[in-house]
Amino acid sequence: MTNENKELKIGIILGSTRQGRVSPQVGEYIKQIADERGDAAYEIVDIAEYKLPFLGEGTGEEPGLATWNAKLDSLDGFVFIVQEYNHSITGALKNALDSAREAWNNKAAGIVSYGSTGGARAAEHLRGILGELLVADVRVHPTFSLFTDFENFSVFKPADLHKDNVNAMLDQVKAWSGALKTLR
Repeated sequence: MTNENKELKIGIILGSTRQGRVSPQVGEYIKQIADERGDAAYEIVDIAEYKLPFLGEGTGEEPGLATWNAKLDSLDGFVFIVQEYNHSITGALKNALDSAREAWNNKAAGIVSYGSTGGARAAEHLRGILGELLVADVRVHPTFSLFTDFENFSVFKPADLHKDNVNAMLDQVKAWSGALKTLR
């Protein structure tokens, strides 16, 4: 492991602000696996904490916008926790993506999704958006089913088999984040 990889900072972005959301549980699961690796600094980044105005509303000077952009600027890569709502990503995540521009550029991202179909449609929509923001999304994509990985659709209880897939995704995010850091 190189020193460069030890210094990588990867944000685990919680993509929902909805009351009763389960994304914090999924994010903590991913962070626990990531922290066991010891190969980068991983942190949860909760978009709900930034109180971002809707794009085009407000003055553009809201403190959450500057703090959000500064947080993204400080990160080398991302893991998005994406839940599928109406066959796509949440409005809150789309707004958070649109509330920054250059802070996303030349970084890597992994996608972890969940929903009735594992969140696959939301992940595909997110990939298109990330491409426009110059974020390189990695191939390995852990998916969780609301029917088999959640108890009563609200308590996250993933099967052990997911851990290998999460580690493979983190391997790719770490490698791409290190490579893309040379462009910034």
